[in-house]
Amino acid sequence: MNRMDFTPYRRSTVGFDRLFDLMERQARNNAGDNYPPFNVERRGDDEYRITLAVAGFREADLDITAQQNLLTIQGQKRDDRAEGEMLHIGIANRGFERRFELADYVRVDNAELRDGLLVIDLVREVPEAMRPKKIAIGGQKPLEIVRDDDATGDSAAA
Repeated sequence: MNRMDFTPYRRSTVGFDRLFDLMERQARNNAGDNYPPFNVERRGDDEYRITLAVAGFREADLDITAQQNLLTIQGQKRDDRAEGEMLHIGIANRGFERRFELADYVRVDNAELRDGLLVIDLVREVPEAMRPKKIAIGGQKPLEIVRDDDATGDSAAA
């Protein structure tokens, strides 16, 4: 059994319930589901790539839907009949649905079908208002040094 127990973490953390529920649900839903095979790759600090092996599928057979925090990829295989008698069927001829939970601010940048591989590029774009900022202590501007025109420091009224 592949059940993970997050009870010790739930006792000592606050506000992570959604994350623990998500991980438990994913473990439950993906048990034994290996079709189609896929890779998830980190390509930079804010760039990711998902590659699915979808041999035999055409662009018209695939549907990619991005909702907030969820990417769904569906494939419906067309019903092509071979002209001759099939002696062995080794290429999977079934539909599929693969779901990926996305973090906040992650969006699909590009999708491409090439050589039997569906490649989906993802980018995390954090809004400017959510990015870290340096805060000046006290909110004051630095003091400027004011100098007299006279190099001796004497004022003109002397």
